[in-house]
Amino acid sequence: MAGRDLRSLFSSNDRALASAEAFTNRQAQWAAFLDALARHQAQQQEPGFDVQDVEAPRHNVLVFHGVGGIGKTTLSAKIEASLRNTQARPSQWPAPPVQLLPIRIDLARAAGTDFEQLVLTLRLALTDTGRPMPAFDVFLRRWWEAHHPGEPLEEYLRRGGLAARFAGAIRLPEQLQSTLADVAGALSLPGTVGAAGAQLIGSLVTALRQRNERVTALAGCHRLADLLEADLDLDTLSYATHLLAWDITQLPATKRPVPVVLLDTFEEVGDRTHRELERLIQHVVYLMPNTMFVITGRDRLQWADAALSGQLDFTGPTAWPDLAAGPDTHPRGQVLIGDFSPQDCDAYLAHRLTSGNQPLIGADIRNTITRRSHGLPLHLELSISRFLEIRRSGRTPVPEDFDHPFPALIVRTVRDLTPDERHVLRSVSLLDAFSIPLATRVAGLDRDAAALRLAERPFITEDPAAPWPYHLHQLIRAAIRDSTADTGDDRWSSNDWRRAAERAHTALGEEWTEGPRRDRTVLIACLRQGLALAAEYGLALGWLIEAAFAYVGDSVWEPLTPSMAESTDRPDTAAAALLELLTTLRQRQHEHRERTVARLAELIATELLPRQLADMATYYRAKAERDIGRADDSRRHMEAVLAGGGRQAPAARRGLVHLARLRGDFPAAFAAAQELGWEGRQQRVLGDLYWPHGRVHEAADAYRAGRREAEQHGKAGETATCQALCAFALAFTDPERADDELDLAEELLAGVDLRASSLNAQMAALVRDAGTTSGWHERFRSVEAAIDIAGLASAAPTLQLVACFHAAVLQDDAAMQATIGRLRELTANGDSAHLVDVAHMMAAHPASDNSSTRWLDEPEQVRRRWRDLITTRQQRRAGPAGTAEGT
Repeated sequence: MAGRDLRSLFSSNDRALASAEAFTNRQAQWAAFLDALARHQAQQQEPGFDVQDVEAPRHNVLVFHGVGGIGKTTLSAKIEASLRNTQARPSQWPAPPVQLLPIRIDLARAAGTDFEQLVLTLRLALTDTGRPMPAFDVFLRRWWEAHHPGEPLEEYLRRGGLAARFAGAIRLPEQLQSTLADVAGALSLPGTVGAAGAQLIGSLVTALRQRNERVTALAGCHRLADLLEADLDLDTLSYATHLLAWDITQLPATKRPVPVVLLDTFEEVGDRTHRELERLIQHVVYLMPNTMFVITGRDRLQWADAALSGQLDFTGPTAWPDLAAGPDTHPRGQVLIGDFSPQDCDAYLAHRLTSGNQPLIGADIRNTITRRSHGLPLHLELSISRFLEIRRSGRTPVPEDFDHPFPALIVRTVRDLTPDERHVLRSVSLLDAFSIPLATRVAGLDRDAAALRLAERPFITEDPAAPWPYHLHQLIRAAIRDSTADTGDDRWSSNDWRRAAERAHTALGEEWTEGPRRDRTVLIACLRQGLALAAEYGLALGWLIEAAFAYVGDSVWEPLTPSMAESTDRPDTAAAALLELLTTLRQRQHEHRERTVARLAELIATELLPRQLADMATYYRAKAERDIGRADDSRRHMEAVLAGGGRQAPAARRGLVHLARLRGDFPAAFAAAQELGWEGRQQRVLGDLYWPHGRVHEAADAYRAGRREAEQHGKAGETATCQALCAFALAFTDPERADDELDLAEELLAGVDLRASSLNAQMAALVRDAGTTSGWHERFRSVEAAIDIAGLASAAPTLQLVACFHAAVLQDDAAMQATIGRLRELTANGDSAHLVDVAHMMAAHPASDNSSTRWLDEPEQVRRRWRDLITTRQQRRAGPAGTAEGT
């Protein structure tokens, strides 16, 4: 829709109506870029332009915003390619008037770009000029020495991938050294001072403050001395990009680039409440007025809103005139692509119809329209028409007038579809996503033709990377599923919908068990859709039972619902109960185990789950009870699951071995462990039995064997769990090797959601660093707090034992006594009491007369092993200077 909205114009006598452009095309977006570039260039050519002027309005930012999947990233990449290579520019796109230097930065979390990397990327892009950036490079040297002590810049660039991206990256360390050498020469300092850095920078600041003529080249940068003396935090780094802007202006005209920075996926910088990173990036944009920034994201940039003062540092229409809307115009620096975000829906509706410069549509009605629209401009337009129609009737519109779909949406959607296409459309509205074969099966057709034609319609979007690539627009989907909105002659009855749901449920099960992809991504997608269908239409669980076991078995714990907010509704179907079960098991990674026990107990009481799933709920209830120190309850429920002989019986047998270990009955636990096998995670259990005896190498070997078995069975969660425990065991005896094992553990844990295993890895790091002093206790307290928040009472004694190891290495008797006291309190119920014995062994205290621990070995052997571990670590700590702290 472009130009004046004639429908609204002729729907009211109120002339104060405004229209908004809702659709655009790639050529129009390129034209918008060239227009913004022209404004940017014009500002720089003004006689009074000065990059050091921090009060002048900025004309150096252009925003493309739109819903996800609409092509913003593609547009950003295409602009970069067109600026870098003229042959990549579409023939219909006019050439830019000047040579530009494109710098594209992906801000998506998956890209892993932090703020420091963003700033380094800007600097690296300028290495191709062949000239140092002296003001910024001096600051960069100080920053690097403070934040990366001892780490070569070139190694950092190589490891982070920046060296591969920028051919001139290899020259950056040389340019920094050249700058420092020039400054040292100007100040008549020895050459070695340039290498040292700190004395050089101090001398430079003094010279700048005294306006020494020997540093005339840098004296023109008015804020350099202040930045060199400022605290070296991210705030200062963001302000330091001002130096880069100044350096660019000092280059000869023939060497001076015109940078164009493309910041993609800006919505992941934060949200409209948490703006810390956005504030830093805004500093960069504002303080580099000679650089053009093209931002792509889901939302309109709000920097021209003066109300944000305090959250952001440079706000208001004076600072960003191109981002501010005029009385009858959209901001020329903000270009919409496709559907609106909720914030922009509200802004659209607020500005679309006005009276006396105030929104004609009230906030409550705008909220309702926005929620129902799913960002579809057509829905907004139909809502505006309905608003005017009600207003013409003499009645004041209320939110309830807009809290339902528009039949016109379905009419417009299906009016040019064939009967088979309409049938497929209704069928796929049951699914979040679909492929052509899946759509055909759900529709009950024997040919793909109708599904193929439907996939070409504009209300179907495609994501080739998804398990099923096609998605029906959410608003269209909601309208079709609403029987009151579907008034067509071929509309479906409730029986038609149920039969389609049964076909969809069966087809999803076949996709998982027989489809071309049988990976975890497909499993999760099938579970999400299958559970929803079974719950809504009361379908039998069928294949969902096996899928649930596959979901739980990997211990990855992806969310199965759009939002993990807890439902207050009691499950009333088997499918709803299964969804509650899987959601509870996932949520236990993020909530106190007491809450997990309560939720599972309530779920079991509904008796909606079949026996094998009820056993799953009972086992995980027992596991959580063990975590919070309710060993008797845990043992009773583990025994009940074992007696049932179902699929959870091996896990329950393992749980009983753990309970025996916690009680200090190692011979009984060891004997029972021999029968566990892979299903009972025998190798991991053996490792748990070995390490309290000081047999840490045997424990590590067992954990490694468990990890290999898990890898062979494709169990990512078990693989990560065993690796974290392997690092923990080795950390007692070989800190260097444990460091490598920890790196692997952290890599494996990044792909799963296992709080207890993550805490094991953190405890391993504490053991590795035992005997050091820098930050150890702060890290210990952080882990202690995390264990308390999680309700993992069973892990607390192990953490205190780690503190005992640390105190024993330091020979800190007072700390040792205090920690043993805390350990006694934590094990007063008898669980993990053997760790008190181990703590006394570490400290070379006499054995306790009332110990109930039954060891696998003679107690003196256990004592000797732990004392050897302590003395070995003490010897390591007393080795060459720096060894202990670097361990």
